[in-house]
Amino acid sequence: MKIAFFTAKSYDKYYFNQQLSGTSHEITYFEDALNTETAVLTRGFDAVCVFVNNQVDRETIELIAGYGVKAVALRSAGVNNIDLQAADDAGLHVFRVPAYSPEAVAEHTAALILTLNRKTHKAYNRVRENNFSLESLTGFNIHGKAVGVIGTGKIGVAFCRIMRGMGCTINAFDPWQNEEVIEMGGKYMELDELLANSNIISLHCPLMHETKHIIDKQAIDKMNNSPMLINTSRGALINTADVIEGLKEKKIGSLGIDVYEQEEHIFFQDLSEQVIEDDEIARLMAFPNVLITGHQAFLTKEALNEIAKTTLNNLSAFEAGEEVENRVRP
Repeated sequence: MKIAFFTAKSYDKYYFNQQLSGTSHEITYFEDALNTETAVLTRGFDAVCVFVNNQVDRETIELIAGYGVKAVALRSAGVNNIDLQAADDAGLHVFRVPAYSPEAVAEHTAALILTLNRKTHKAYNRVRENNFSLESLTGFNIHGKAVGVIGTGKIGVAFCRIMRGMGCTINAFDPWQNEEVIEMGGKYMELDELLANSNIISLHCPLMHETKHIIDKQAIDKMNNSPMLINTSRGALINTADVIEGLKEKKIGSLGIDVYEQEEHIFFQDLSEQVIEDDEIARLMAFPNVLITGHQAFLTKEALNEIAKTTLNNLSAFEAGEEVENRVRP
């Protein structure tokens, strides 16, 4: 199968090339994102492979279907960046990688919490300038704190295990209760109760109509403890403008994000010599109690290897005419 691979990075090429042996697939790597302007590059290909920063809308789908593409392979778990109905209408099969490494994302979430709390990023920069002052580096004990976990799928459960190991209590919210969370002592509650009674709040739910802007002004007003807010899931789970106001009013104690609502225009590229025109992320970066990473929570050797393996297995099964377990429908 001939695969057009979009927004290819060096790490993508390394791990996918390792998994190619023993398959019939041939990959052509493109650094560009897939969109209406680059859709012509898919002419003569059987499938496209895209990441979360490719917004695959109806017009793009209709174009690539016209060029002969039969499948869209997402090398991610989330599918909010593709118009699934349009793909189904065009006869395209869509596949995803549902669980490449829950631990990778959960561990990065814990890293954001520890860094924000103990200000190790600031201490690192100080020491490099021979400044060994401890002023303004005071944190708090994470042990004994209440951690609110919104979304208790595979990543949420992995995160709960880490926080339980650090001596935290778990407040959980999810329409579908996970027995693993209950067995480790987690307590399920309504969202309002979680917001009001958690010292740290971490988002681990998919982006859907029901979860978009789950953290907005109304939710922030219900927070009683000026909690630390962490998002390593999808950017649009939080209303950025409302969170900025929450930080200014000190209703949110600190913020750590690995995802951003408009990240497709910013993340995964070097903009160090450019002026960032996005006012909201510029405002966030001005806060001393905000830590932003550029969608790197998934970026471990184990996760990249599993992403490559599962993506190619999905396409191999499709090529063989088999039912693909990881197919996504509208």
